[in-house]
Amino acid sequence: MLIQVIRSNNQYDYIQDYILDSLIETRNITKFRRSTGWVTVGIHPTRKKKRETSNKDATFAEYYRRAYLSSPDTI
Repeated sequence: MLIQVIRSNNQYDYIQDYILDSLIETRNITKFRRSTGWVTVGIHPTRKKKRETSNKDATFAEYYRRAYLSSPDTI
């Protein structure tokens, strides 16, 4: 699906919906259009990160990192 956006240089453009997240994160767009109207990046609520790291994931990652780094087979 195409989404209408206003780029940082004030040019209007249409982008694929799957590109929107990366353009928001890199601040390459200032606004994009929803069915409810224009959204200003940094002022209006936008999409959240695709996946928040849970505490359980962080604990496992730390355990794995310690086990891997303390292994005698690693350099």
